[in-house]
Amino acid sequence: MSGVKQFLLRGNVVDLAVGVVIGAAFGTVVTAFVKDLLTPFIAALVKQPDFSAMTFTINGSKFLYGDFINAFVSFVIIAAAVYFFVVLPINALIARTRKDPAPADPTTKICSQCCNEISIKAKRCGFCTSTL
Repeated sequence: MSGVKQFLLRGNVVDLAVGVVIGAAFGTVVTAFVKDLLTPFIAALVKQPDFSAMTFTINGSKFLYGDFINAFVSFVIIAAAVYFFVVLPINALIARTRKDPAPADPTTKICSQCCNEISIKAKRCGFCTSTL
């Protein structure tokens, strides 16, 4: 039993649980926003009172494509919110805190006569014997 307790009290599991709960609550808020505000607004523009009522029937089978439109709009809003309010700020924070290492000092140079790579300390080229 202590192993289960230790597993559950690890930081990653608790963080994940908090993320799932917050995500579910956020999903509910976005779904309500789409269903109660955005869908009627878009429906007013296209003169259709509710997307969820949009259906068609083939051989007695009812296809609820209006519900799909509602779900798709919800998905797009959730994806945009997660991208703009979570992904971009985290990437900016990581980029600000990460420092690129300074480039190493060069150890070689190119001979001006024969264009071969030689040691930076060389006084004479080992390939063409020109004085540097």
